[in-house]
Amino acid sequence: MLRSRLLLAATLTLSLAACGQQSVTAPSAAQPTADQAVAADAYLVGFKEGSLSAQGLSAQDLSAQAALQAQAIAAAGGTLTSQWADIGAAAVRLSPQALARLRADPAVEYVEPDLVRAAMGMRSGVSDARPAGSGLKAQGLTAQATPVYTASGETTWGDAALKVPTLRSSGYTGSGVAVCVGDTGIDGNHPEFARKLKGFRNFVTTESGRGDPYQLNDVSHHGTHVSGTVFAQYGAGTGASGLQAGEDANGVGGVAPGVNLYMARVLGDDGSGSSSGIINGVNWCAAQLASQGGTESKVVISLSLGGGRASQTEQRAYTAAYNKGALIVAATGNDGAAVSYPAAYTNVVGVGAIDDTEAKADFSNFGSQVDLVGPGVHVLSSVPLGQGTRASASGAGVTFGDVQAADLSGKASFTGNVVQAGDGTGTAGANQFCGTGTRNAALSGNIALIARGTCSFEEKVANAVASGAGAVMVYNNAAGSLGMTLTNSYSVPVVGLTQSDGQGLLAKLPATGTAAVSTADYEYFDGTSMATPHVSAAAAVVWAAKPSLTNAQLLNLLTSTAKDLGAAGKDNNFGSGLVNPLKAITGQ
Repeated sequence: MLRSRLLLAATLTLSLAACGQQSVTAPSAAQPTADQAVAADAYLVGFKEGSLSAQGLSAQDLSAQAALQAQAIAAAGGTLTSQWADIGAAAVRLSPQALARLRADPAVEYVEPDLVRAAMGMRSGVSDARPAGSGLKAQGLTAQATPVYTASGETTWGDAALKVPTLRSSGYTGSGVAVCVGDTGIDGNHPEFARKLKGFRNFVTTESGRGDPYQLNDVSHHGTHVSGTVFAQYGAGTGASGLQAGEDANGVGGVAPGVNLYMARVLGDDGSGSSSGIINGVNWCAAQLASQGGTESKVVISLSLGGGRASQTEQRAYTAAYNKGALIVAATGNDGAAVSYPAAYTNVVGVGAIDDTEAKADFSNFGSQVDLVGPGVHVLSSVPLGQGTRASASGAGVTFGDVQAADLSGKASFTGNVVQAGDGTGTAGANQFCGTGTRNAALSGNIALIARGTCSFEEKVANAVASGAGAVMVYNNAAGSLGMTLTNSYSVPVVGLTQSDGQGLLAKLPATGTAAVSTADYEYFDGTSMATPHVSAAAAVVWAAKPSLTNAQLLNLLTSTAKDLGAAGKDNNFGSGLVNPLKAITGQ
């Protein structure tokens, strides 16, 4: 949800306004937005009785049925792109004429768009934006201060909330269970994974060169972050060098470091993917089960993705994977509204997000489909090596403790006089430095100090840099971290400060200061995307300790032992509560 580059919109132009409004350039027809069809001619078709009768059909009968359905698609003039015989459905490309003919086929139950789905998390600190095309409302942490990470070895606050140190000391690490993540890919070279990835496959057919987990594939960074929450290894040599302030030299540890980790790359470079591609990934995950010809006795499928529009084909697919024995866990969404899909489907575990005070994250979606919650605010985890950012700043002799780097900031350090930018009219005013083309000669060769306010971050930074500033500090106008998404790249460091640090520095001017931005291998992310791997990994740890459970029995155990939050009993904000793997295993 917050701070620097938005994960879901690498190809879209977005400017986050400093007052919490967003100015967006509409995406082109080549870049569909979330919940739209991936292309005008992309459809999913469901045949009658497909999901009902297929369960009892032999492989030979399924093959014959699939052939008949493929013939029907071809006869209508359509092009088959994916087919799922066990649920009587397929992904197709159809002209308007072919669409009409297929809908008129008496064997067809429905034809629906092949929808765009998107990742459900982003870097911490961007206070209230959703990228164009995500289908999510602007919801942020404007009134919910994000916690500052306090080092406790490799234990993150999310690990502590789930009692991972106690679980590990008792040998509960998820060994023998698989977690299959459907996401944007993974940097398999990150030391936190120790080259132990069990399997990887790319299902984004519109992109090439993304099929190797040890080569560039996670351009979005989302999948590497999610995977670290599940699987980051413990001990000497497991940390990367680009650490955040206060982070242990060995990095972070995952909730279930003993699991067999798989990655289905179902979301592309911009953090989005198609329903059909995600279904293919889910099917591949389920195929790892020994009962389906794979090698795994138990598989948890973790999906930190979704959208607001339902799909009959998706429901069929998730039901089929569930019936094969997999446990499917999905993010409820980040727009403070109804639970998104697939989390809202039957046979999918919907996961909401809480912060470190066990309060519901203000962005976390709500509804009866919320089953459990997990840590989802200011979650520290791995990102592709050298692709993250870290920032520091000081002024008037004070080193600030919660500094966020703006996306597209220059990687540099600058020391100089800190100068109040002004309000754009030549007076101190509100110090918001608004107005396209506004300049202040006093900023030349100095650090511009600017307040968040009524114009975009882009406008403020552009004005300061054009005035000759060697660095830019923008301070929040509300509690919490302040990160910034910028449209253009800058050569100077651009950082966000808390409201108290910025106002405190302003009161001490004239003063000198330093702003610095550098690369990192770990970052803080927010979102139900971050809560989902906590719950998925916890489920794997419990399943490994109680392997006789079915997926339905496992979910019942997880919900019955969860820490009740909010209203007594299951509610629409927290579901059954914070997942508690230790209690699920030991009863304590």
